[in-house]
Amino acid sequence: MKEIKPWLSAMRLRTLPLSVSGIILGTCFAHYNGHFSWWVSSLAIITAISLQILSNLANDYGDTINGADNDERVGPQRAVQSGKISPEEMLDAIKFNIVIVIIFTLALIWAAFGSTEFLFLLLFLFLGGLALYAALNYTMGDSPYGYRALGDIFVFVFFGLVSTIGSYFLYTHKVDHLVILPALALGLLSVGVLNLNNMRDLEADANVGKVTIAVKLGIKRAKQYHYFLIIGAMLITVVFSILYYVEPYNFMYLLAFIPLIKHVKKIQAANSPDDFDSQLKVLSLSTFVFVLLLGIGYILY
Repeated sequence: MKEIKPWLSAMRLRTLPLSVSGIILGTCFAHYNGHFSWWVSSLAIITAISLQILSNLANDYGDTINGADNDERVGPQRAVQSGKISPEEMLDAIKFNIVIVIIFTLALIWAAFGSTEFLFLLLFLFLGGLALYAALNYTMGDSPYGYRALGDIFVFVFFGLVSTIGSYFLYTHKVDHLVILPALALGLLSVGVLNLNNMRDLEADANVGKVTIAVKLGIKRAKQYHYFLIIGAMLITVVFSILYYVEPYNFMYLLAFIPLIKHVKKIQAANSPDDFDSQLKVLSLSTFVFVLLLGIGYILY
């Protein structure tokens, strides 16, 4: 491999906090209900990070091969498209990371269920396989789902529902209504990050035939869709904290509404790809802070 900097860029480290947000949320609510394991927690976070890195490497490769990463694109330059990493090197790295993901996934499932919960073990092997498929086929393969306006659905399911409810299940071995609304809220915010990325790349994607929700809607309605995602997540969380109120700490997450509201106002005024790109880090970190405050608000007692 070449120098480390292009590889760190290809891994897109700024996306990693969002990738572990659902794990943190599910872990906090499991702890709130008296279930916790350092082994499960550590392995779940490592598995989520390894999956996100695999997805980022696959996206770098796939978008370059399919022409979506080109000179028209705004944002960080991709490693394969720039020539800093060859397609062959990236494919080798993807294969290596697939092995890493499989190892961590198997270790996580064994730590959570051992040999005593065989059906749960099979269920999470299946979910792990789906997560691996989702990480690879967003932009890779003969018919990548990210080019058919399906990315939003996959992000909502895996970053919201599976990561939050699934991680809670790893500790408790059951599904609890307690985590459903937080999972929905996180799913909407995660889709918001993807939609922001797609609004930034709308013209470039349309020119190469990459169909996203933003391309289908056009910039005006894509903005309205974005408001629905962010404000919808906020309203769901308020309803949740009222329904499941225990103590004032439960409302700590309201502090994260400040940057989220400012973000919505920025998107209202956004006109250029650079305007959208500058908000990606804001929304990702705001979502991460939101998750931390919401989760911690239920374990401070």
